[in-house]
Amino acid sequence: MSSHRPVTVSAVPDLQTHLKALDDAGLLYRVDRPINKDTELHPLVRWQYRGGIPEDARKAFLFTKVTDSLGRDYGIPVVVGALAASQDVYAIGIGVPLEDIGAHWNRALAAPVEPEEIAHAPCQEVVITGDGLVGAGRGLDGLPVPISTPGFDSAPYITAGMVVTRDPDTGVQNLGTYRAGLKASNRLAVRMATREGGAGGYLHWEKYRALGEPMPCAIVVGCPPAVAYTGPQKIRRDVDELGIAGGLAGAPIPVVSCKTVDLRVPAQSEIVIEGMIDTRYLEPEAPFGESHGHIALEDFNMVLDVTAITHKANPIFCSIISQVTPSESSVIKRVAYEPMFLAHIRDHLGVKAIRGVRMHEPLTNLRRVIFLRMAPGAPRTEIWRALYGAASLRADCGKYVIAVNEDIEPDNADAVFWSLAYRADPGRDVEVLRHRDAGHGPKGAGGGRPEESTLLIDATLKRATAPLALPKREYMERAREIWDELGLPELAPESPWHGYSLGDWNDEWDRLAERATEGRYLENGRRSAQRRRAGIKPNTHVRSVEGWDEFDD
Repeated sequence: MSSHRPVTVSAVPDLQTHLKALDDAGLLYRVDRPINKDTELHPLVRWQYRGGIPEDARKAFLFTKVTDSLGRDYGIPVVVGALAASQDVYAIGIGVPLEDIGAHWNRALAAPVEPEEIAHAPCQEVVITGDGLVGAGRGLDGLPVPISTPGFDSAPYITAGMVVTRDPDTGVQNLGTYRAGLKASNRLAVRMATREGGAGGYLHWEKYRALGEPMPCAIVVGCPPAVAYTGPQKIRRDVDELGIAGGLAGAPIPVVSCKTVDLRVPAQSEIVIEGMIDTRYLEPEAPFGESHGHIALEDFNMVLDVTAITHKANPIFCSIISQVTPSESSVIKRVAYEPMFLAHIRDHLGVKAIRGVRMHEPLTNLRRVIFLRMAPGAPRTEIWRALYGAASLRADCGKYVIAVNEDIEPDNADAVFWSLAYRADPGRDVEVLRHRDAGHGPKGAGGGRPEESTLLIDATLKRATAPLALPKREYMERAREIWDELGLPELAPESPWHGYSLGDWNDEWDRLAERATEGRYLENGRRSAQRRRAGIKPNTHVRSVEGWDEFDD
């Protein structure tokens, strides 16, 4: 942690500056009527994910008059969707165009910019400790924390909190996005994944438990977007995510020492909750709607006793839409994960035929189904290297990995089934890999399964194939012009919407089609009459007959 030169807090945009940028871009709804945080707030935003609204039309929601089911009014606005309601929102937050996000992440990972400490921070303009944390309307109970899944969740939950812990051996801090449920005005239950490849904070907790000491913890709500985007990513344990965030921001992240625990947090944050996590006792936590799309039932999880809450003089509480995907949390992951997988396969494994990676988002939550888009004519060995590479990059990603050609749009299930139906042979193009971690998923009374398998499918073309039987592009485009002139219902084209060659086509057949569209089909009949043959069976392909392409012009 260096402090050799002063850092101004304006060097890195904070959440409120980001909200202004979203507003200027037309990507922010402002809701000024009273909204109940316990019953109405998250369901209202949820409709833009389950109401048939396309991703590019999704926006952030800023609620300025937040109430609760007890009739209380909160003086703190709540924003949802500000981090990744859509990829456009994410691009504004990270500060680069969508097409550059992958390269931007790679640069940040390769060249972190270490945070720098300042003495006085906006996040500590108001400091609440001691008796100010205890009682109705005080401490955590004074924050407008929404209920994410009304009807199932057991409490209001902090969903966009960046949880800061420190390795007691190395001193390296970890930043993770973990859920935290309110238990009392000065007590939270925190859930950190204990599975292989899970939460860095849990590994710290194990070390503090071995020492017989409680674990210092800070939960940051409403930090600068560059910091918020690092929390959900899986970064090496020996790297402080605040350095990666500095790489994303292009400047050191200003940090400040907490008031009651020995941790450093982003100085421009809206709200910081400080406390100690018990390493002896666990407490039942949940039910809560989890990002795998099911309700997480009660488990025993960590207990955080709050020692201080600090915040800006006029803070905004940040929450995210998670649970059933697509969601805000899945967009945050998708825009970083897809370039990461592509770079791994193309640059690290050297598979030059890979054209793109698509992680299926609706309902499956990215990790389970991965599509690899391959160039036409890619060698079979390269396709399988790509499939194995995608399945092995992350323990929690790639239960089903399917290679398709560039003409297949993975978001179109019909196109995927078409590819499976005509381009894959289950006997030759399918492999099962056993003994993978079951990963992030729902658990019932019997617990989750510790192991699953991976299914790899090569659903690419194995040979040249006749064209797709739809009119060529120029004819479909002209027909759409007429459609619009007639005032017919608005179209939403589904891929594929025009015919194209799949390799088995030639110039002579193009000329036959051109004559037909020009009204000269009779000339085609005259030419085919010259090629009559005797002594062959019906349905014999012309190319199997010698001299099939010889005729007089």
